[in-house]
Amino acid sequence: MPNPFELPAFIDSPEKYMPKKIPKADLCVASGLHKDLLLELPHHIQAIGVKGLIVPIEDFAEVPVGLRKQIEEKCQELALEIAFPKPFCSLEPAKNKPIISRFVNELKVGRPLLEISTAKRGKHEIIDSAIVKRSAPCGSTWYVARKLVGIEIRKEILYDAVAKAHHSYPCTATMNIDPEAKEPILHIGGYIIREEVEKALKNSFST
Repeated sequence: MPNPFELPAFIDSPEKYMPKKIPKADLCVASGLHKDLLLELPHHIQAIGVKGLIVPIEDFAEVPVGLRKQIEEKCQELALEIAFPKPFCSLEPAKNKPIISRFVNELKVGRPLLEISTAKRGKHEIIDSAIVKRSAPCGSTWYVARKLVGIEIRKEILYDAVAKAHHSYPCTATMNIDPEAKEPILHIGGYIIREEVEKALKNSFST
């Protein structure tokens, strides 16, 4: 697809820019497209048999609310499953979206899922292992998990370790303030991995 920065601000005939050939697939993941091309995409992919569309929102400017509503309406008309995870690492399975759920469950990407074991080291309890069961699509979960091993599970120490690891990895979400969330989408990604580490610790086992 053409680079949106090389295209005019408004495109009257977006179908001209659609790819002539698309491999057979059940699901399309669309990111970084010109707004007019993104709006045309549901018709184009539905016509060749695609059944679902994921549009990750890593930057609000790429998919503003009005455009999102238009795409949702088109997908409903075309019986296409649609998801707008903001950020991509917030994507979870949903009973009413079997194709998108397969993407999350079979490829093991979406909202992170961890399995953690702890161990006693003197007076302290530390993270002994952190296994990635499902990773953020960018891969940051693997990096964070590796950095957690050996960390004491006291809240302030743990939070600091998670934040440092997340910020050290090249997160694909923007630091621009999102008008809906009232904070950067990158921060939302940081909260998500912290929440998942806490959940994993509640279900952890000691070695």
